[in-house]
Amino acid sequence: MNKEEITALLQGVKDGGVSVEEAVLRLKMQPIRELGEYAKVDMHRGLRQGVPEVVYGAGKSPEHILGIARAMREGGQQTVLVTRMSPEAAALVERELPLRYDARSKTGVIGALPAPTGKGTVVVATGGTSDIPVAEEAAVTAEALGNRVVRLYDVGVSGIHRLLSHMEEIMSARVIVAVAGMEGALPSVVGGLADCPVIAVPTSVGYGASLGGIAALLSMLNSCASGVSVVNIDNGFGAGYMASMINHLE
Repeated sequence: MNKEEITALLQGVKDGGVSVEEAVLRLKMQPIRELGEYAKVDMHRGLRQGVPEVVYGAGKSPEHILGIARAMREGGQQTVLVTRMSPEAAALVERELPLRYDARSKTGVIGALPAPTGKGTVVVATGGTSDIPVAEEAAVTAEALGNRVVRLYDVGVSGIHRLLSHMEEIMSARVIVAVAGMEGALPSVVGGLADCPVIAVPTSVGYGASLGGIAALLSMLNSCASGVSVVNIDNGFGAGYMASMINHLE
């Protein structure tokens, strides 16, 4: 149960549509649901943090992912986000639950996407087409958390006119996620154009001296543009989550 649902429940008590006993029963639902020896699902995270638990799929068996997602749905969570989800796990989950799976980003959304509640638009931009899997993880995460997302893909600095042709989207964004590999120059350029926070995501895309994304990471950490923050290599989820937090600030 998240904050909005708690508010609606209490409003129902105030209006007389929900009895005090029913409200107490719903609030008494256990905050943690233990699933054998493999998981302890945090059922009250949405109430504490505003965002329900997100399932990190890497390293989990398809059966464990299904069990966790099933428990979250039974606990009232309408949308369950699974990141780093294997095709095998997706095939199992979709037999029982309504799953939308994106193979590029390995993200799965169980249930309907929520209506956007963020204050503005989250723009997700990539330097190249090869960065799209990480960018899609960020974009799907932001959408699953209630944000309107605009995608600007393959707008890197090697053809900067491609980026400059989207100035309206850049200048009207509330937060921008800039995803790039190679030398990781895109966030600095975007940071010099935009008046909103820029979240830089280095990717492991690049030739040998890119060192699996370390070169892009160091470039982004040393950005000369103000207002640029950096997440870990290939961490599209972390960028999408932070973008959602910024977009939901009053």
